[in-house]
Amino acid sequence: MKSDNGTGGTGREAEAAGAFPDDWDVRRYRDHAAFVPALGAPVVTLLAPRPGERILDLGCGDGTLTESLIAAGAEVVGIDASADMVAAARARGIDARTADAAALSFTAEFDAVFSNAALHWMTAADAVLAGVRRALRPGGRFVGEFGGAGNVAAIVTALTAVLAGRGVDFASISPWYFPTVDAYHGRLEAHGFGVDTIESIPRPTPLPGAMEDWLETLAAPAFRVLSERERAAARDKAVALLRPALCDERGRWTADYVRLRFAARLTTPPAGTENR
Repeated sequence: MKSDNGTGGTGREAEAAGAFPDDWDVRRYRDHAAFVPALGAPVVTLLAPRPGERILDLGCGDGTLTESLIAAGAEVVGIDASADMVAAARARGIDARTADAAALSFTAEFDAVFSNAALHWMTAADAVLAGVRRALRPGGRFVGEFGGAGNVAAIVTALTAVLAGRGVDFASISPWYFPTVDAYHGRLEAHGFGVDTIESIPRPTPLPGAMEDWLETLAAPAFRVLSERERAAARDKAVALLRPALCDERGRWTADYVRLRFAARLTTPPAGTENR
């Protein structure tokens, strides 16, 4: 799930500005990125969902991790910008809705907002935080984990090099927001949150398949700015650049993940919501 990054530019960059659609392939995601919800247990523990409380799952995906919140007895609403992911979550019996995280319409409805592996797709960070603030009741919790500064740095470097050789500035079209701890801490405080804990966690992550699968699942839009003829060659070049750093002698790939995990509490609710 992501929100519009408002990128401008000319030529291929202008075309690429809208090249990161919310058209996730649910089956491909489950085949090649099932580790994403599987590694989400620590942030669920940090949230500590309680029976009867109302929780918003921001970027719920197919609902795999959402089910653990429901199992704890919470009443959960999941939102995602991908209609296909929302349909998959609904098939699990989850109250899932298609929505833009940068334009949340909730007002003082939730005891907590939870997000795993989604906020780095939401490049309009201030709009997202403003919506989270509105959605929470006074004293409500905001707990999440997402890609922080240095996340998939080798992959970003490879994509930057490969696309630069084809006339595309990856930085201008990147769908990812990977802030530092200090930067996100400051943003949380600016939006009325007191930060209980925030940390950067290096988490080298073994991949279930080849780097080609990761790129096609999680970075495919970067190649859509290229012609059909160029895409395979560009992807192969990126894999070749990454092999020395991320692939071992047995052909097993590990992605250089760095996670930013935080727990915050709303200390300054929006005007007019204090008594709700």
